[in-house]
Amino acid sequence: MEQFKLGEMEQRFADLIWAQAPIQSGQLARLCEEAFGWKRTTSYTMLKRLCDRQIFRNSNGIVEMLMTKEEFQASQGEAFIKEHFNGSLPQFLTAFTKKNKLDRQEIAELKKMIEEYEEGGCT
Repeated sequence: MEQFKLGEMEQRFADLIWAQAPIQSGQLARLCEEAFGWKRTTSYTMLKRLCDRQIFRNSNGIVEMLMTKEEFQASQGEAFIKEHFNGSLPQFLTAFTKKNKLDRQEIAELKKMIEEYEEGGCT
């Protein structure tokens, strides 16, 4: 799960990239100076970390997404469930709903998702 765990500043930096990508790395460094007060080297160090995790790519000075924010969040969720609930979504939902009651709309949304999954030919 380490690949999908981000600290607070890594998350804010990633959000900035997702909002701007593709973006020139020099322009990104200037945005980080304005938004976070970072020096250019700090921006490039943080960018390298996120590129090493294969979330972004810096190719010829252009920073691009390798995964969208939604894809990243889905990967975070999958990794969390694997790590804490042996990969079992039902175990996660059981634990979640013990203290967090679902309202009718949430239940309907879950039912719809399950039906759509079944119609798609689940294995």
